Amino acid sequence: MQVLASSLPSKEEWNLSKDEWKARLSPESYYILREEGTERAFSSQLNNEKRKGTFHCAGCDLPLFSSDKKFDSGTGWPSFWDSIQGSVETKVDFKLIVPRTEYHCSRCGGHQGHVFNDGPLPTGKRYCNNGLALRFVPE
Repeated sequence: MQVLASSLPSKEEWNLSKDEWKARLSPESYYILREEGTERAFSSQLNNEKRKGTFHCAGCDLPLFSSDKKFDSGTGWPSFWDSIQGSVETKVDFKLIVPRTEYHCSRCGGHQGHVFNDGPLPTGKRYCNNGLALRFVPE
């Protein structure tokens, strides 16, 4: 089953204040989703998640990735070779001086991770995601 992001509630419903986000999220998830932080490699239980299901944004519950697009990248973060159509938006990030492509949930703007061009076929992409920015929903 393919879920399209366009069939879900709009961005406007997720334009929350800093205090509202802090009340909704754990301090660790807030740091990643709202302050564009990164969790320690190999710290997420979702890195080893192998069941069928969908990975949702931990901020607003938007479905972002299907389990059939997940792969073991060896990097220590949950990695996917494609996202659900319309679920993420990208921007260039210069935090490490070298430009990287950062991606966010298209609905609430929550920071998820970075996308690289070293993933498997058919896309060649590696969406390297923070586990604390995700919620897994088993099939």
